[in-house]
This record gives sequence, structure tokens and C-alpha cells, in this order.
Amino acid sequence: MFRTALLFLCLASPTFAQEPVQPSGTISTAQDSLGDAAIDRRIEAIIAELDGYDGVSVDVREGIVTFSGEVVEAAAVPRLDEIAARVDGVVAIENDVTETTDVATRLDPVLERFQDRIGQFISYLPLLLIAILVGGLVMVAGFALARWERPWHSLAPNAFIAEIYRVVLRLVFVIAGVVVALDILNATAILTGLFGAAGIVGLAVGFAVRDTVENFIASIMLSLRQPFRPNDVVDIEGSIGSVIRLTSRATILLDPNGNHVRLPNAFVFKAKIINYTRNDERRFGFVLGIDPNDDLAEAKRIGLETLAGLEFVLTDPSPQVWVKDAGDSTVTVEFFAWLNQRQADFNAARGEALRVVMGALTSAGIGMPEPTYRLNLTGGALPVVDLPDSESRPEALVMSEADPAPPPEPLRAEEVAPDRTIERMVEDERRTEGDADLLSPAAPRE
Repeated sequence: MFRTALLFLCLASPTFAQEPVQPSGTISTAQDSLGDAAIDRRIEAIIAELDGYDGVSVDVREGIVTFSGEVVEAAAVPRLDEIAARVDGVVAIENDVTETTDVATRLDPVLERFQDRIGQFISYLPLLLIAILVGGLVMVAGFALARWERPWHSLAPNAFIAEIYRVVLRLVFVIAGVVVALDILNATAILTGLFGAAGIVGLAVGFAVRDTVENFIASIMLSLRQPFRPNDVVDIEGSIGSVIRLTSRATILLDPNGNHVRLPNAFVFKAKIINYTRNDERRFGFVLGIDPNDDLAEAKRIGLETLAGLEFVLTDPSPQVWVKDAGDSTVTVEFFAWLNQRQADFNAARGEALRVVMGALTSAGIGMPEPTYRLNLTGGALPVVDLPDSESRPEALVMSEADPAPPPEPLRAEEVAPDRTIERMVEDERRTEGDADLLSPAAPRE
């Protein structure tokens, strides 16, 4: 109960203002009106030289200094106590000065400050104009140098890299112009704040456009490495097509069906790329099943001779045939040969080779049986049905062993020539589209 009452009294008691600064030391017994007048004149002379004390009056009696009147700023009131306390002969200080609430009086100093600043700006204007002129000349020189195409095209492997060089050059000259202008104004300390703010903004923007920055860097690397050329047939992670162009954002393909495929460069740069056009020679192959009861060596010999006899098959490297695997009812044999992609269409040539080899093996009596399965039945058996053999079949259905079917006639080389339709479409696209192509024949290939 006592503590509660004590707390209530403490909260209810009035708060006292901070005591003003008072002079210290002993008080002299010899004090007269001449001394008070001297103190009064001294203090009035001091505050007359200071701004903001025009409305303050001083009265000194028996060494006691009394201030009265109004000031514009509240911070000026305690400063009077500090001044009076330093004057010799002052015994005590009574400060009755208050902050004025008159609107006109308070606005006068503001107007004076604005007038002073306008005067300073006018006097500073010639130097500011010189700084702007010099900084602008530095920037203009950088932009003029960046517009000069010859050195940048000779230094850069393609137009995209040349444009990057120009952008970097412009940025360097802009920064140099700003630094020169601030140095003329003797305000280079501002650069610290500008660079700090630019770093923070750059970090935030970098996180916001991370995918865009990654794609931009990938475009630069692809334009430098050049993993493909226009009209190259490539396989980029399952996307197969002929290359139309490489832009600053994407790689554009034309698939075999005539559709446009647009792949972001960031994806292309990290993807596995198969370039089918890089080498003229390309190997094709197929698999056939041979009857285990037939002569496998003879089948290999016939396959090699047949492949070697095709006009579009290269002699170096030579065709190859080998037994791959043996199954329950067939033996798997692989046939391989090489062709020149610029002279023969890959798919057409492979299909023709498969047709001719199958016909040659069939004509030689080498069978290619289908899978055979044997069924074992328990608890009884099905009646045996005699299938007609060669003796009981009609003569029209029985092939005479003495008169085998002739092997098929292979197509000529010009009949399996490459189809140039997609290639022509790509050339038409490259001529009509206005996007800048980063693929350059002069750039080194990866």
C-alpha cells in the first residue's frame, strides 16, 4: 500500500525544467552600477553580432543578468546562458526568453536562407556550366569512338561482340565524364555514395533478372565458340533441325517438318549437341535376323558384297558385317556402311541398303525367320494337324529351288541424292528475317 502511494506521488509530481547554466566562483562584495553597466554593454555587444537575437533585451542589476524577449529557434535560448556565464562579474542569470510563434517572424530567416542559396547558385553557375560542358565533351568523344565501326569489327569475332565492346566503351566514357565534372566542382566525395548505391541496385537487379543475365552470357559464349553453322543439322537434347540463326536470345532451328524451334541460348550452351553436318562421312547400320540353320559366313559375305556394290556406299571406310547375338530362333547380324551426306540422303540410303541386302539374302536362300515358340501341354494333347508340304501344295505356291528369285536391282546414286527442300527454306528465312545473326563463317569453330 505504501509503495503504491509513493509511486502515485512520483507520477503526479510536476517535472521541472533543466536548470540554466549559472556562473561559478565567489561573489565579490564590491559591486556598483558601473560594473553592471559594463556587463550590460558587453553582453549586448556580443549578442548583437550573432544572428537570431534581435528581439532579446539585457538587464543587469547587482551582477544578475536578466534576458527577456523572443527568439526564432528554441536552441538559441540556452546559448544566452552560456554566453552570460563566461562574462566576468556575472553573479546569476535569469533567462526569460521564449520561442516566438509569430508566422511572419519565423518565415523571415527561411526567406533569407533561400535568397542566400539562390545567390550562391548564381555565383556557382559558371563553374557548374564548365563542369557540365567538359563532362559532356568526354561523353560525346566516347560515343563518337563507339560509332566508329572499323576497329571494333576487326577486333571482335562477330557483330554481337562488337556491340558489347561499344556498350562497354560508352559506359567507361560516361563514368569518366561524371568523374571529371565532379572533380571540377570539387565534389568527388559524391562518387562514394553513387558507387555504393549502384552496387546495391546492381545486386538487386542481378537477382531479379538472373535468368536473363545467364542467357545473355550464354549468347556471348556461343557466339565465340560457334558449335554450329547455318544449315547445320543438329540434335540439341532431342530437338532435331537445321540451324537458321543464332540471336542474342535464342537459337532458331527448322525441324524436318518445316516448323520453327526456338531454344534459349542458356539451354543450348549447357545441352549436349550432336552436329550431323560437321563431317561429310556418316555411318548407317541396320540389323537382320538370320536362320540359325543357314550358313552365317555366306550371309556375311553376301551382305558385304551387296553393300560394297551400292553406288552411294564409300569404299573407305569399307562396309562391315558381324554377328551380334544369338537368340532362341534367330541369329542377329549387324550391317554397317559409310556414305557421304552431301551426296546421298541418309535415311533414303539406309532404307535402300536394307531393301537390297534383304533381297540378296532371300535370293541366296538364306532365311530370316520370325520368332518361333514351342508349347508344352500337360494333361492331354491337341490332335496333330498335318500341314501341306511342298509335295502337296499347289505348284503355283511352290518356289522352285532351281529357279530362285533374282536379287533386287539397287537404285542409282542420283536417286538417293539429298533433299534440298529444308536447306532452301533455311536460306529463304535467313534472307527475309531482319534479326542479327551471330553466326559468322570467319569465327573459329569449336
